[in-house]
Amino acid sequence: MNYLAHLYLAGDEAADRVGGLMGDFVRGPLPGALPPDLAAGVALHRAIDAWADTHPAFQASRARVSPVRRRVAGIMVDLYYDHFLARDWSRYHHLPLTDFAAMAYAETAARSDALPERLAQQLPNMRQYDWLASYADPANVGYALDRMAQRLRQPNSLAGAGEELLRDYAGFAADFALFLPDARAFAEAWRRRNTAGSEAP
Repeated sequence: MNYLAHLYLAGDEAADRVGGLMGDFVRGPLPGALPPDLAAGVALHRAIDAWADTHPAFQASRARVSPVRRRVAGIMVDLYYDHFLARDWSRYHHLPLTDFAAMAYAETAARSDALPERLAQQLPNMRQYDWLASYADPANVGYALDRMAQRLRQPNSLAGAGEELLRDYAGFAADFALFLPDARAFAEAWRRRNTAGSEAP
């Protein structure tokens, strides 16, 4: 899952959302140097990623990716799923997407003292150009993938990967529709288990 999906699946607690956004920037055992509330959000992010890799719909989406890009299929599908979530956002959340995104940016900025350096550097651009809401446009998904291609170790096949979303748009959309309810149920169950554990005497 990419940024928007992790924020959505993190639930109603601000710390879980910030930790969910931090997940791709934090390495090593938890909590490490993180405050416990943010470490819990990062742990949820990691649990979702591990679970998603085994889900039949996510695996079906990876299989739709052309063989030449199969090694980066997971990255591609993460972005594709953020597109479908952004496109149909009003089905899934009571806040408009632009309001939800603004809230997420503000919550993350408020924890600036604990943010990994790369995320702290990236946050102003993310906020200024509203990356989260921009995913609703397939062209912006392609642009994001092209930017990633420049940052990843070279050579890689990620450049131009946005075209594959359009090539099998209905197929990826169908996979996402199967995936998201299960992802939401998994995240909710994970939070219940871990909250119950933290509150136990």
